[in-house]
Amino acid sequence: MTNRSRSSPSAEGELRLPRPPGVLRRYWARHPVFADVLVCVVCLMVSAVPVIATPVLPEGVGTRSSDWLRVLPFLGVMVVLGCLSLLLRRRHPILVLGAAYLVALAYLFTPDPITGPLVLVATYSVAVHVSTRATLVGVGIGTVVLVGTGIGLASAGAISTAVLWGSIVNEALNAVIGGLIGTNVGSRARYVAALIDHSRRLVVERDQQAKLASAAERERIARELHDIVAHSLTVMVALAEGVAASRDAERSRPGVEAIAATGREALRDMRATLGILRDPAEAPLAPLARDTTAETVASARAAGFDTRLIVSGDPAGLDSRTQLAVSRIVQESVTNILRHASGATRIDVVIRHEPEGVSVAVRDDGFPVTAPQDSPGFGLRGLRERVELTGGTVSAGPRHPHGWSVTAHIPRQELHA
Repeated sequence: MTNRSRSSPSAEGELRLPRPPGVLRRYWARHPVFADVLVCVVCLMVSAVPVIATPVLPEGVGTRSSDWLRVLPFLGVMVVLGCLSLLLRRRHPILVLGAAYLVALAYLFTPDPITGPLVLVATYSVAVHVSTRATLVGVGIGTVVLVGTGIGLASAGAISTAVLWGSIVNEALNAVIGGLIGTNVGSRARYVAALIDHSRRLVVERDQQAKLASAAERERIARELHDIVAHSLTVMVALAEGVAASRDAERSRPGVEAIAATGREALRDMRATLGILRDPAEAPLAPLARDTTAETVASARAAGFDTRLIVSGDPAGLDSRTQLAVSRIVQESVTNILRHASGATRIDVVIRHEPEGVSVAVRDDGFPVTAPQDSPGFGLRGLRERVELTGGTVSAGPRHPHGWSVTAHIPRQELHA
């Protein structure tokens, strides 16, 4: 009882997979032409038995034999053609059903009530290969035509009442049996086809989601590597140029130490970023979610710029993603000043912590060599993407009379326990 309860569906609408087909059904499905030929032959044999046997049964002499001889050629042709139409039951099941009811009409002209399996097989084929609704409509029309024609012929004295009622009852039973079996088989086949189609869509969606996630991860790592490498190398180049221009070894020592410290810091951040690729279970950005604003300002000062950092407001409760975005805004802006600002001597970094968010502004007094806003590079584009991920805005442009300014606003994120 316990095992049975465990195997039963636990909720309404639970998806239940069908049982796999057996050996016979798999062979039947793999060889449709052989199956159709076999069905045609069997139906032809079953239909031929009453046509051949009924005239030679007892009392098959005299008037009765002559009546059968008149009907037998026509009936034989109709039965053969009806059975041959079963070869088209997969491609044209409605046509086959119509041919089956034509044969049923031919049975009305026999001296004795006989029938065959054509209506049964044709109804089954419509239910399997079309739909249950088409089966009901087709059988309804065929039955109405059969009954109406039979009543008209019986009223005119062309056929006997026994043949009429025998044909109606037999064909109705064949239609009901074929329809019930075909509906069951067809519903299961359509259910399996729907499951397969649903599974294929799920696979496609899964692959698309994986590609999107992979692309987003590549962009994120590209942003991190660009921020680390571009800033660190820019600072190191500036410091190295200052050391090379100095002839005093003692005055050059702090610059050399700053180059080494910047290189070590860049290597540490790069290892943390690449570690995410090696260990997928590691939380993304967790090793890098720290405030590097002071280090960026210090590196700019070491490179010879008059750099000022102004922080106002209470930074308490600032989440790591926002803090990382603020640090990267300052880092990328200072890096662009070191690389592109000609004649710049002063850098102002202003960070305001407000109840609704954080505002960042980085300004210089130099002359920009390029216009990043007209042709943004990887750094500014990555900066915009990073700020947009936090729901903020960023803008960059020239100042008057000279200089460049980068401003950003990041809304404060709610921290959840």
